[in-house]
Amino acid sequence: MHVRRVVSLLLLAALGGCGPSGDPASAPSTTSVTSAPSVPSIPSTPSVPPASSPTPTPAAPSTPSVPAASTAGDLAGRTVVVDPGHNGGNATHPRVVNAPVPAGRGRTKPCNTTGSATDAGYQEHAFAWDVAVRVRDLLAARGAEVILTRPDDDGVGPCVDRRAAIGNGPGVDAVVSIHADGSGPRSRGFHVARSDPPLNAAQGAPALALATAVRDAMRGAGFPTADYIGSAGLDGRDDLAGLNLAERPAILVECANLRNPGEAAAASTPDGRARYAAAIAVGVAQFLRS
Repeated sequence: MHVRRVVSLLLLAALGGCGPSGDPASAPSTTSVTSAPSVPSIPSTPSVPPASSPTPTPAAPSTPSVPAASTAGDLAGRTVVVDPGHNGGNATHPRVVNAPVPAGRGRTKPCNTTGSATDAGYQEHAFAWDVAVRVRDLLAARGAEVILTRPDDDGVGPCVDRRAAIGNGPGVDAVVSIHADGSGPRSRGFHVARSDPPLNAAQGAPALALATAVRDAMRGAGFPTADYIGSAGLDGRDDLAGLNLAERPAILVECANLRNPGEAAAASTPDGRARYAAAIAVGVAQFLRS
């Protein structure tokens, strides 16, 4: 198992927002945003945490099994980009995250956002990072090469367009952006977004197949589909930069509503995050093997 190093992100990298109007992924620009010269530069070659990251992957009774001996190595030769939404330093660099970047369909969006949080203060960026590292480790254990769009949870960015560019790298088979929503407290459930109407072939049937595989795996793990957005856990979107700019099958998973007390409690525990990660990994693996 091996993990490719992620080329680090430039000065103004930051993340897209969540929820019906938010946006987490996007295509890279090779130059830094110049509207915030006073922001400290981001190291040019940050290393992605090794697959042996200290973040554990405890199993829960309802967690789908991954990876058993029978599946070890079954994803060899496949490459997946996992995009943990937002970043821990976004809130302290508003000029960076508010700088406009390309968002596809002739639009621009802010470079990134700070994301949502539970009422108790557990931040979406921390949730997304933890789940993403677990997904990485589960897929890598099955032989896949997994690339994270950011190396840790302490930086700024990258911008949504830069994240999309990482996902469009050579040989990438699937892109999964991981988020949690911030809707009203009575709203519950997950949903999987894809670009719709599609702008290229990859955004059409392949992206729908990836979204459906992850949706089915999450339902199979016992997670309810959203009762406030999308249909049966799937949501076609034309406003998410990372999906609009994608040239590979790409989806965005809003795992839970952090404003719902029950889902917030689950997302705030290691066991709960392990369940989300295991279900996503099962769905991605199913897509790659189909």
